[in-house]
Amino acid sequence: MKTNVRQIVLHRLKLKDTWVICFVLGLVMMNYPFISIFNKSSLPFGIPLLYLYLLIGWVFSIFIVYLFSRAASKDTDTKGHM
Repeated sequence: MKTNVRQIVLHRLKLKDTWVICFVLGLVMMNYPFISIFNKSSLPFGIPLLYLYLLIGWVFSIFIVYLFSRAASKDTDTKGHM
């Protein structure tokens, strides 16, 4: 069952629609409503909340691109061996 779930997730990551959805979510994340929500004067961990929001969003988007690139490289590896 674990390999089935992994194959399903890898297949979903390869879809072009998923890339588009992640791009649109990134644009929404960097627009007015969300930026104004996190533009507060609180300091969690001594870091301004807006900076923390942008930093976590940046790290998360890099992680998503890493997952996509791994899924794409595994797809090309399996096609090359057939």
